[in-house]
Amino acid sequence: MLAATAFATSAVPLLGAGVASATTAGACESATVQYRIVGADGNVVGADWTSQGGFHQWDTVPGSVQVRLAPGQTVGEDCKYPVSLAEYTTEGPNWYVSGHQSLVDKATVYLSADDVAGTDDAKRTWQKLTVKAPDCYGQIDLYGDDITYDGKTGEGHGPVPYEPDNVVTPYHLIAAWNGGEQPCTPGPSDSPTPTPSTPTTPATPVTPTTPAGGQPPAEETTSPPTSPKPSTTPPTTPDVPPLESTPPATPKPSPSDSGPPLAETGASAPVGTLAGGAALVVALGAGAVYASRRARRS
Repeated sequence: MLAATAFATSAVPLLGAGVASATTAGACESATVQYRIVGADGNVVGADWTSQGGFHQWDTVPGSVQVRLAPGQTVGEDCKYPVSLAEYTTEGPNWYVSGHQSLVDKATVYLSADDVAGTDDAKRTWQKLTVKAPDCYGQIDLYGDDITYDGKTGEGHGPVPYEPDNVVTPYHLIAAWNGGEQPCTPGPSDSPTPTPSTPTTPATPVTPTTPAGGQPPAEETTSPPTSPKPSTTPPTTPDVPPLESTPPATPKPSPSDSGPPLAETGASAPVGTLAGGAALVVALGAGAVYASRRARRS
């Protein structure tokens, strides 16, 4: 029985690992994304189409970004590639001092075979991502999935970026921007303003006495601990995976036509057969003892 319990326990992680795996839809493979910043008038701001990823890649706040799939790629008709643009408030103007971040805005589009660049692109309309323009320290990420990295749990959500703990989200990061000119002020407090009390006459201050030796005690100075800064910023890549399909259900094992031998132990051992065999052995032994005792008496 102990052997059967141990076998069943050790099989659990393997079953869980199988359920957690997912497959991509059909024969879709990763695709390369191109992007560029556009202004409110629709004109290109800064560099034109590029696939070069990087952190703090943009010198201009990327409020609106056009995206497409790079030319020369073969994309299946059913393949979809989610691309998102997300804005966060931060505690500092660059990644190393970004501290706690809070999601402010997010937009997502899904690229397909219709969004692959070709030879007559001047007349084409490309999909555009737009987020709220930051008015304080912030971070804007362009990444290749549709997950909302807001720190919430559940399907479709992920952890917020956080440099001190090396939480380098979003995943599939393509390019990013950090900046801002001023700290983000917290919102108004919901707690009521306390009513000032009537001031009281302060007590007469007590003159501190000089300790023995004639010298005042030295002031204790403590310096804040310094944490080592990472040598790199989050990695980026323009190659993004396709939209994933629903993971297949784990198939149920089919019963075998041939039963295992009686000596087998474990979760699949024929417990009823073993128990019946053991009962038969006990019964035969008891009968033999009873017959032996009657023979001696006679």
